[in-house]
Amino acid sequence: MSTQPVPLTDANFETEALQASQPVLVDFYADWCGPCQALTPVLAELASDFEGRAVIGKVDVDAAPALASRYGVRSIPTLVILQNGEEVDRIVGLTTKRALAEKLDSLPVSR
Repeated sequence: MSTQPVPLTDANFETEALQASQPVLVDFYADWCGPCQALTPVLAELASDFEGRAVIGKVDVDAAPALASRYGVRSIPTLVILQNGEEVDRIVGLTTKRALAEKLDSLPVSR
């Protein structure tokens, strides 16, 4: 069974993303966004590859505009990497699995 990205909402963002003990890759996306859809299988693979080491989450900007605004998301997809509740990296636009994996792998292990 493959692991899927965690749907993040206004209700669970604090506990699932900001209080996570592992790094969190947050994908700000919309269902109508073509490049966002192209990232969907990449994020599913990352969720499996990084299971137990990082959380892969998705925020639907149409359903959670306050979260998108809070992180200054102006273009989608925007991928924000959080560690210990703080933004440590950001990628705007379509990117590769390898680039995302390298960014996650480069993070120091938090305890």
